[in-house]
Parts: sequence; structure tokens; C-alpha cells
Amino acid sequence: MEFIKLTGLFAITAVAEIIGCYLPWLVLRQDKPAWLFLPAIVSLLLFAWLLTLHPTAAGRTYAAYGGMYIVVALIWLRLVEGIELTRWDVVGAIVALIGMAIIAFQPFSRS
Repeated sequence: MEFIKLTGLFAITAVAEIIGCYLPWLVLRQDKPAWLFLPAIVSLLLFAWLLTLHPTAAGRTYAAYGGMYIVVALIWLRLVEGIELTRWDVVGAIVALIGMAIIAFQPFSRS
């Protein structure tokens, strides 16, 4: 897969996981309606399915995905929760993306 396609797949996978976890958090911690569990379940099922679309072995996919998850979680923190990112957040996200790129785009076999 090309760089943009794979990076986009990692990002969409992360969003599905975050939504699937954030909605129950809203129900359990902020007394939001229990029906939010339903879209959370759908989102987590989507997350699991999206993981199967990644072109590498499961362990390598999870390792590389972790870097993108960090970045998407910080974007979520800023855009959804309204919390300003610190320079440490930004530097950590850059380091995580570098790690993701090293794992995901290595030149040898994709298995």
C-alpha cells in the first residue's frame, strides 16, 4: 500500500477505536444516555474489522498503529475535549509517528 493510503487507514482505525471507547466513557463518567453504548459497539466492531485490512502481520500492525493512535488521541483531546496541547504532547506525537513510519514502511517483507 502506498504511504497516504496506509496512513489514512491507520487514522480511520484510530478514530473508530477512540469513538468506541469515548462514548461509554461519556455514559459512565458524565451521565450521558445509555443508548450511546450502541454506536460505541458499532464503532468497536468497525475498529476490529479495519485492523484486518492492514497489510502486515497482526503484531506489526498493532505496533505501528500505536503511533497513529497517539496522534489521533491528541487531536481528539484538542478538537473534542477542547484541551490545549503542550509542546511535550507535540514532540511525543512526532516521535510516535517516526516510530510508526519505521515499522510500517520498512523495506523488507510485509509479513
